[in-house]
Amino acid sequence: METNPISLTDKINKLGSDDCHNQVICEEKTFNGVEITKLSKSQMKKYQKMLRWQARKADKRAKEREKLRKRKIEAKINNISLGPSRKELKRKKMIDSNCKISVVIDLSFDDLMIPKDLAKLIKQVLRVYTENRRATNPMQLYVTNFNGKSKTEMEKHNGYENWDINFCEESYINIFPIENLIYLTSESDNIIEKLDHNKVYVIGGLVDHNAHKGLCYRKAVKEGIAHGQLPISNFFSIKYRKVFTINQE
Repeated sequence: METNPISLTDKINKLGSDDCHNQVICEEKTFNGVEITKLSKSQMKKYQKMLRWQARKADKRAKEREKLRKRKIEAKINNISLGPSRKELKRKKMIDSNCKISVVIDLSFDDLMIPKDLAKLIKQVLRVYTENRRATNPMQLYVTNFNGKSKTEMEKHNGYENWDINFCEESYINIFPIENLIYLTSESDNIIEKLDHNKVYVIGGLVDHNAHKGLCYRKAVKEGIAHGQLPISNFFSIKYRKVFTINQE
């Protein structure tokens, strides 16, 4: 695999929060292709803003590492498992999992969401990925219609291309047999009591469901695929309309 050159972000992440600002100024000669000494007033403001952001990021990561260190010490004292290590996670692939249930996150609703909701959507996808990676038997996870605004938002997360997710630009209709697809939607009258390893469960990647009530259900009907809902109300006390989110636990 080709090795990428160390980026500004990588450099700052290796620095302590106290000296990252000075280190960057010394090492970086340009900003957006322009020499630092030749930056305009507005460009200099952006450059300084970027430096502050990188410093905050480095400080945040340092605090997270310290928090993790304390958790490990506490877990060792109390004989508590923290789950698989990073090395174990790298070795474990969902293709080798005993769980063959396929779950699709349908990202075909980009144009219906404002940037803030798109960011929330991608955070939900990240949460699903994290939980799936740490599962004893991870499910087969797909992200379809992966193009447009949601892909642009995802690209803010460096290295996502290497994640153990099947990213697909095309629709799930073109990937799986139509008879195997089941769209999960709270508007469906079909209650799914047991998951079938031969089926593919589709979740609509849509934040702010209240503004688009029934959209996923109508899409399933239009495409001629089966639909259903999980018995969420059997496990949660919900006093308002049920909405199935991507990272529903």
